[in-house]
Amino acid sequence: MDSISTKEVLEKIFHDDFENLKGRTLRMTRLRIPGKEVCMAHIITPTHESVYRNLGLNIGIHEGEDHTGEAVGMIRLTPWEAVVAAADLALKSANVEIGFMDRFCGSLIITGDLEQVQTAVRETVGYFERDLGFSVCEVHKV
Repeated sequence: MDSISTKEVLEKIFHDDFENLKGRTLRMTRLRIPGKEVCMAHIITPTHESVYRNLGLNIGIHEGEDHTGEAVGMIRLTPWEAVVAAADLALKSANVEIGFMDRFCGSLIITGDLEQVQTAVRETVGYFERDLGFSVCEVHKV
């Protein structure tokens, strides 16, 4: 897809009024209309305890737990409520724990052994693509 300039966007949107709007301050708002999408699936193996602490993996029901050395799988979905099904699938497909789940923005973080986290993320993304018809991204590992 070719990129277009701000001027070209405004000309397309306000084609009938473009000349009258020149020189005026305009405010544009971008909206995201949630579709059926897995837009991020990422696995990391942090080596520093601060990563786990800053992800909040040591608070709430995980208070006092040390997740240092565990792999972290992150999945982002729309519609956001799909994260509930994703969490269920991840737990059923591998020996992982839910580190964080947010049904208001579609974020899921799982933790566990690297092999188990990889299995959980791949199985979850695969199910959403194969059985639910979601558009999905590649699963990345760093």
